[in-house]
Amino acid sequence: MTDRPRIHDLTATLETHMPVWPTSPLPVFEPVGVVARDGYAIERVSCMTHTGTHLDAPYHMLEAGLTVDRIPPEKLVGRAAVLDVRKDLSGEVVGLDVVKKHWPASFRPEIVLLETGWSHGRAPTKRYLYGFPGISPEAAEWVADRGIQGIGTDTLGIDPFSNAKFEAHKVLLGRGIWILEALDHLDQLREDHPFTLVAAPLKIGGASGAMARVFALEE
Repeated sequence: MTDRPRIHDLTATLETHMPVWPTSPLPVFEPVGVVARDGYAIERVSCMTHTGTHLDAPYHMLEAGLTVDRIPPEKLVGRAAVLDVRKDLSGEVVGLDVVKKHWPASFRPEIVLLETGWSHGRAPTKRYLYGFPGISPEAAEWVADRGIQGIGTDTLGIDPFSNAKFEAHKVLLGRGIWILEALDHLDQLREDHPFTLVAAPLKIGGASGAMARVFALEE
């Protein structure tokens, strides 16, 4: 009998008043049916598609890009690596030198996740909402040249908030690479140890992205 792989849930819990992108409205998760009263429980949801842990499809920044429902399922699962850049953070930009330093040497990842430690400060504070780090356009180009199919981060955006041109977004999405944002629990994963990542965004027709449940399966 073989041991089952250990499964890590990398998804932030969706809650009313959770921190979201600064220009987005707060989500609302409202009980509508209650078992004691109605014999069943059901909730009403009102939020942006890019709330909590979510996936950016190419259409998010590119008019002709794939919408989230058109991303093939096989592109949402792959061999992955975490890049633990926490000790190398200096300012709001994760540069090419840092990405190269933490790139796995023993295997070729199809998906990479940036661990900055930002999820540990998940709260509606100025620092969390506006001061998070993101990768430089040069680092995004280099990563895209490695042939990956997806990238993720534990911050609110793959670009730092200060990059109002969303240059890393445009580089990656322009190469057909989807982006996961606001991941959680990346510290459960070990750098330079491969795992299988499963990203499961809601299949919303014509959408630029969607909230996602994300799992990491240890090999």
